[in-house]
Amino acid sequence: MSTALWTAVADGAAAVCFLGGSFLAFAAGVGALRFRDLSARMHAATKPQTLGLVLVLVGLALRLRTGGAVWALLLVGVFAMLTAPVAAHLVGRAGHRTGRMSAERLVVDELTRDADQAAADDD
Repeated sequence: MSTALWTAVADGAAAVCFLGGSFLAFAAGVGALRFRDLSARMHAATKPQTLGLVLVLVGLALRLRTGGAVWALLLVGVFAMLTAPVAAHLVGRAGHRTGRMSAERLVVDELTRDADQAAADDD
């Protein structure tokens, strides 16, 4: 495969990744604004946003094609995939404790059960 053909294929794949990533990031923003309860907003803000960021980073890696830049983009992607679930978990716990989480929409509510048990153990 010639260098010009590889460059064209990589640039085309990068464009597809950019479009897909930007669509997912836009969908995450719309979902975070439009969904009505905390759990749905939390899901919309973390899942498509993380995948959208990874697609944009892959597009950048395909476009830049230098070793240092690709490693830096890889680190950014790994860091985002590690921190987004932790942040969503903490937001969910804080929302549950402050009463912002709608309890009737939860299938299993282990946090209330554990908090009630800890309060009973303290007494």
